Amino acid sequence: MMKHATARLPLPFPCLSLAAADAATATKVPQLPLQNPSSCHNYPYLPRLLRSCNDLNSLLQIHGRFLVSGYELDDFILTQLVNSYSSFHRSDSARLVFDSVSSNPSIVLWNSMIRAYTRNNQHRDALEFFHGMRERGVEPDKYTFTFVLKACTGVLDLEEGVGIHHSVVDKGLEHDVYVGTGLIDMYGKLGRIEIARELFEQMPKLDVVAWNAMIAGFSQSGDTHEALAFFRKMQSVGVEPNSVSLLNLFPAICQVSAPPLCRSVHGFVVRRDFPSIVSNGLIDLYSKCGNVDSARQIFDRMSGRDGVSWGTMIAGYAHNAYFVEALELFYHLIAKNMKPNLVAVVGALSAAAEMRDLEKGTDIHTYLIQSGMSLDISVVTSLVTMYARCGNLDMAKQMFDGIPQKDMVAWSAMISALVQTGHPKEAVSLFREMRSLDMRPNRVTIVSALPACAELSALNLGKSIHCYMIKANVGLDVSTGTALVAMYAKCRCFTLAHVLFDMLPHKDVVTWNALINGYAQAGDANNVMKMFHQLQLVGCRPDSGTMVGVLPACMLLGALDQGMCVHGQIIKSGFESDLHVKNAVIDMYAKCGSLSSAEFLFDETEFVRDEISWNIMIAGYIQNGKATEAFCALRCMKAENFHPNLVTVVSILPAAAYLADLREGMALHACVISTGFESYTLVGNCLIDMYAKCGRLDFSQKFFDMMVDRDTVSWNAMLSGYAIHGYGEDAVALFLQMQESCIKVDSVSFVSVLSACRHGGLLDDGRKIFDAMRSEYDLEPDVEHYACMVDMLGRAGHLDEAWNLIQTMPMKPDAGVWGALLGACRMHSNITLGEIALDQLVRLEPQNPAHYVVLSNIYAQVGRWTDVGRMRMTMSITGLKKTPGCSWVVVEDAVHAFRVGDCTHPQFKSIFVLWNELHEKMESMGYVPDTSCVLQNVEEEEKELFLSTHSERLAIAFAILNTEPGVTIQIVKNLRVCSDCHTVTKLISEITNRTIIVRDASRFHHFDGGICSCKDYW
Repeated sequence: MMKHATARLPLPFPCLSLAAADAATATKVPQLPLQNPSSCHNYPYLPRLLRSCNDLNSLLQIHGRFLVSGYELDDFILTQLVNSYSSFHRSDSARLVFDSVSSNPSIVLWNSMIRAYTRNNQHRDALEFFHGMRERGVEPDKYTFTFVLKACTGVLDLEEGVGIHHSVVDKGLEHDVYVGTGLIDMYGKLGRIEIARELFEQMPKLDVVAWNAMIAGFSQSGDTHEALAFFRKMQSVGVEPNSVSLLNLFPAICQVSAPPLCRSVHGFVVRRDFPSIVSNGLIDLYSKCGNVDSARQIFDRMSGRDGVSWGTMIAGYAHNAYFVEALELFYHLIAKNMKPNLVAVVGALSAAAEMRDLEKGTDIHTYLIQSGMSLDISVVTSLVTMYARCGNLDMAKQMFDGIPQKDMVAWSAMISALVQTGHPKEAVSLFREMRSLDMRPNRVTIVSALPACAELSALNLGKSIHCYMIKANVGLDVSTGTALVAMYAKCRCFTLAHVLFDMLPHKDVVTWNALINGYAQAGDANNVMKMFHQLQLVGCRPDSGTMVGVLPACMLLGALDQGMCVHGQIIKSGFESDLHVKNAVIDMYAKCGSLSSAEFLFDETEFVRDEISWNIMIAGYIQNGKATEAFCALRCMKAENFHPNLVTVVSILPAAAYLADLREGMALHACVISTGFESYTLVGNCLIDMYAKCGRLDFSQKFFDMMVDRDTVSWNAMLSGYAIHGYGEDAVALFLQMQESCIKVDSVSFVSVLSACRHGGLLDDGRKIFDAMRSEYDLEPDVEHYACMVDMLGRAGHLDEAWNLIQTMPMKPDAGVWGALLGACRMHSNITLGEIALDQLVRLEPQNPAHYVVLSNIYAQVGRWTDVGRMRMTMSITGLKKTPGCSWVVVEDAVHAFRVGDCTHPQFKSIFVLWNELHEKMESMGYVPDTSCVLQNVEEEEKELFLSTHSERLAIAFAILNTEPGVTIQIVKNLRVCSDCHTVTKLISEITNRTIIVRDASRFHHFDGGICSCKDYW
């Protein structure tokens, strides 16, 4: 008889005393004599007793009884104990049993401990234990290699696996059926399917397990064709597929989502007598191929439904976005007093997370605690995801931090949750923390981390992850390949994105979408359409994500016709019911100028709107110059119990700026404070811009000074505010401060400060700043910068220098440049250059009547009425009409608009009486009308009458009548203020002792005490 090492075993749990163990087991296990301790061989029923344990408590009681009885436990019983603890996933207790052996443990005991680690997914511990065994001189046998190869697969350690393969060859075990199958399984699951196939073909004897390993390898590598080929071939050589064969084949079919294959395999199963586990697999197969109805039919017809059946069906619903059904089935399971398994719990939590239903997610968490269900790491990981997706990030972090031994799934889930909830910086930080702990990211972790790199444009980190994948032999499957393509595309590294895209052996529509969306985000509409056409040429069917990526390209191209074609394709493909697609279609119509089409789709009765839908309409109204309608949409949105989010705030603030409606702007600011959005830099930038355009530059300055996180846009917004108010010196000072604060200056910064210089008449400063673009900042001026310089030089009377600058421009002048020159010609009555500028403008903007009007002004100023008439005739022939002057003022929360010569206002008589009174006072102050502003060859009295009905005068008179004395009046005008109205407004401010703020088409004028902030330079 073989001698076994014996030992007295300490109690594996310190909290269980010997007396307590004895008392606990007195009535539950056979009494063992306490005297004359002897070997357990004398009691052959003990192994059977250990195997009969149905739960951990029973095992602890029996083990405790062994100890109390004083038996010497031999290797056989010790191995049984290790295996028993292993079956309950208590590898820590199993290790205490192993460590109690005083002499050299047998190879069987070593193998049992390695197996315990692998069964508990502690693969790294299993490998360390194996190396410890070798260091103690214990030679592995074929079973050792079988368990260790599984551990290599578990940690995705190909290098370790290759080393063990060499040891297998040295011992001549490579053709052993167990070891050989283990090698095939490892190489297949680690992405080296060609090596697995070579080993498979070299094996002298192939059993069903070896065939199953190859099918699993092909399934995992995404090679559906080979998986099916091996499944057929094994039958042709007389090997009958078993349950594992089918379960390994199912994922391959899921890869191609082929319903006909599902039905074929289903028929194969029906014709044979397979256990319920295969029916459960069929439920999973149909669900992952999108046929939830067939999955439910199988579930309903199953006679022996178990916990796995329920869990698989719940997971199937969750996978197909049937979240309500998933939760209903979970609650039905609970109502039947059945204990849900981990898959059911994870599926239900996933459904709650996707629905952002924190209440149901919390209910499930509470049920798990109250029912005493063990919170497995997979469940805790799902709870982390649920809380994060439902907005309770603090609870998610708390749950994550509470995981004692975080596995790769937990790390991946937390990283993914942070990315999906808009916290890419925290996701990248967590990824780095994981790497610092020497954790090796797997495919899932990589797919979770790469989007964070893309969001932050962290190209170097993305490249380092790619390098890790190459070094660690993490194969490029569809998911990792797509994630890399998306990362490089979003970082605008399209060369590498295309190299990877072309390398991928298997591309699905999501891979195509990664490139399409990358080009869309980069604003490269032409390449978006090119990739879209290529996708269709190769026979890949676009999905809803494709359409969401293509529609913005139509917006960028301003191609309403193409957008309508894509819309037609969406309707044919059945994607119109998809909310994301519908929102993208509405956005396309709004941004392509077809606001009526956008409104029609938005108002459809069957359309279930969300916050994004409302935000799109609000932004569409703003883009189409309908600020009042934007505010109306905001009120309707609130009436339907939708709460404005960050995007809503950023979209609506420009409406207040457009209308110069300070009261609405301040109300929005109050809303921003109450919702906690004030700390967001993006919102802060909008508030600076809004207050500046509402005439309260002092509020802009205060908010700018208060901001903690200011970016380049913040500084640019403040510079732009100074520019439109004509505070050139303040803008130059802020520009210098920006440089001293080491804030990156961009081309927009230069446009803003140069614009401030032109409004403030700071010619020398403007010249220095323009020259510094190249000499100090290595920035090439673009057409906007040249337009600012032409305007600046022209206003100062340096028309020849402005003309010379245009001649030396490295690019073709646009309408902005020629418009600036034409405006300068109007100021200085330069007909020659004015005619040249108009000739260019007519070619560039033939439908813009403003250019003809400006040249008419020049002709009128020098009395060339024949040419004025000619301009009018030209406009009449071409169908162009002068844009009528319009001014509006907000009084008591209502916008009152006035057009030039408007006599329709209900208070017109009162306005006319007040105007006559003001006119008399102005004449007593020496006012003489400047009739050169009137472009009609009529008597002076008629010209004066025409001037008196200019829109801003009507708006000012109305505001004086309807506001308290001393209240600041704020007017917005759609055109440039004429010189006579400018003089009149200065005088009115002095007569009424009021501050009058006028925002015209180019800048602000602050009138106070008879003086304007522009110093008559505008």
